[in-house]
Amino acid sequence: MMTGTRASSLLLFLLVFTVLLAAPAGSFGEQAVPADNQQPAAPAEEFRRFKFVFEPDAYYTDLDLIISLTKAPIPHLGEMTESEIYGALLSRAAVIPQFMVVEASINPMPYLGTSVRKHNPDFYDHAQVSGSFNWVKALTAGFEEPWAFSILAGNVANFRDPGSKDTKGLGYSGYLVSAGNYHIKDNVLIKDDWREFEWKIKGDRKSPVKKLSWSFRVGAKLHGNPDITDIIYLSVRRSRVDYKPEEPSLFNNSGFEYTYDMDKRNLNGIRHYFLVDKKWPFGKSQEAFSLAFGFVWESVKKYTGELAAGREKNDFQVILRPNIEF
Repeated sequence: MMTGTRASSLLLFLLVFTVLLAAPAGSFGEQAVPADNQQPAAPAEEFRRFKFVFEPDAYYTDLDLIISLTKAPIPHLGEMTESEIYGALLSRAAVIPQFMVVEASINPMPYLGTSVRKHNPDFYDHAQVSGSFNWVKALTAGFEEPWAFSILAGNVANFRDPGSKDTKGLGYSGYLVSAGNYHIKDNVLIKDDWREFEWKIKGDRKSPVKKLSWSFRVGAKLHGNPDITDIIYLSVRRSRVDYKPEEPSLFNNSGFEYTYDMDKRNLNGIRHYFLVDKKWPFGKSQEAFSLAFGFVWESVKKYTGELAAGREKNDFQVILRPNIEF
């Protein structure tokens, strides 16, 4: 088992790594604009009380309804460096929420994994390559629920570049409440009326030269099933696709995600989720093939009672995740 000291050191390293990635250094191909040459603040778009956003993905598909709580339209942030984006979203971090976002989401591949195990058990068993590697589980692991319903109270920003239809995307910051009625364990659906409470900033910005995605969040997840441990967690994710990289860099067309779960009762680490990926853009089109590799480590203390039956040691699961970035 990973000790508290080692877990804390790993978490600190990854947080520092994230800050370094966010810095507007030359290796990112994003240079800050001198103060005397900065463009005027981008105008807000025409006011609309409601706005729908649909984001399809093989692992996380969501439909959002953005509701303005005031008469102010969604503000445009315009062109910014990566660090300026984070700063702008933090400055709008929902002291007084201006928007409400209602979201329904489904995790298609993780849900497919539960369907395969339930309806094709022989096929699932034959996918077991070794004691710690089942390729069906490797392709579908990482998400602990098949679907969710969420409400965010906070602020929304638009990254569309005025005068151009090529740059687009939305950023969010605020307080999020999510709920669902099932939990996924080893590709099996388990009845669990769970609730999740978090503070987060997230977003996507896509331009003709790159796509940038990020998520920083801290929260708690409470389970209705008494055999699943309640947690407090920290999570960071950053990903970018470079369609026209200015110079070679290790960070071009790459991304990572790390989540650290702690037992709510004593703050001991009970789950580590780590993922790195590499992307290959399709020629001149703004799509890219993505291949992610990582792992999920779970303590034996994550589950108790009937769910802990037959599990006498910590669990380590490899993740292999192909995808298409749009």
